[in-house]
Amino acid sequence: MIDSVEPLVEEIERSFQEVERQLSDPDLFNDQKRAVEVTREHKRLKDAHELADRWRTLQAELVEAAELLGDDEVEIRDMAKAQREAAEEELPALEEQLRLSMIEPDPNDHRNVILEIRAGAGGDEAALWVGDLVNMYMKYATSAKLKVEVIELSDGDMGGYREAFFSVSGEGAYSILKWESGVHRVQRVPQTETQGRIHTSTASVVVRPEMDDIDLHIDMNDIRVDRYRSGGPGGQSVNTTDSAVRLTHIPTGIVASCQNEKSQIQNKEAAMRVLRARIYEAQVAERDAELGEQRRSAIGTGDRAEKIRTYNYAESRVTDHRIGLTLYQLDKILQGGLEPLIDGLRAEELRARLADRFGGDGHVA
Repeated sequence: MIDSVEPLVEEIERSFQEVERQLSDPDLFNDQKRAVEVTREHKRLKDAHELADRWRTLQAELVEAAELLGDDEVEIRDMAKAQREAAEEELPALEEQLRLSMIEPDPNDHRNVILEIRAGAGGDEAALWVGDLVNMYMKYATSAKLKVEVIELSDGDMGGYREAFFSVSGEGAYSILKWESGVHRVQRVPQTETQGRIHTSTASVVVRPEMDDIDLHIDMNDIRVDRYRSGGPGGQSVNTTDSAVRLTHIPTGIVASCQNEKSQIQNKEAAMRVLRARIYEAQVAERDAELGEQRRSAIGTGDRAEKIRTYNYAESRVTDHRIGLTLYQLDKILQGGLEPLIDGLRAEELRARLADRFGGDGHVA
């Protein structure tokens, strides 16, 4: 037991000492980004260090109990036996917590997100499906005490949306929603279907961490700004001023636009948030391609073309294909009850990361 865990405890102790040393350096706070990173790491390691201290205490109690078990006094031997049993009972759960504490978190888990949903195959029915997904995520965000802000909505001809952009902000928004990127497939009888035939339609969901200027600085000299008149459904004008804004990042060709607000300034700010998230995504994709397969998620690539989930109305069934989880709770899930799916995805990812760091099947013995 000591051989398998003590190196991890020593690693925690060394890492905590190092991050405390960094925090004590007054020059650290000259670099705001670095200061935030070190402060966040200190918080994570402080919790791990407290677990390591407790592990050291239990080991000392086991050594002490072993010595006292040979005492001549019955009462002392009984006390030592009880002490040993209590320590042995607490250790397995403590050692699991120690392992979990040293799984490196996703560096974006604390961030807000830009969520993008686009209609895929299925024509008007796909746009209606986008509307259903927008409703599902908004209700889930409300239940999770996250704040939703609409950035852009493009109406479908028969209802729903051809595409929808909105931000979701709050504690750990990205850590909760990052699993949702991919193709969401629905199987149901469309409202326009007169013969009762089941159709399959799709929508793609992309969840991007929202970056600020400190994390990803963009030179505004590299941005082309085009202004145009906002257009509503059927070509109607939303307003009479050229308030819509399209931003193009010239070095990469990445584009973002917004016409949802009446103010040109607000539309530019919203488009900039989307543009920054897209540029960051492109940088990550390029870096991951260079590093190869080892950087891919254990539960999927996160690619927007990857089919991740099917919603079947006839059977009231939702299946997440990445972890083979099927739930017969369609109505509840579409009303924002995503917790069983998100919990299952999080647990599988954690299991895989534990296995990668410590070996075995990812479960702590």
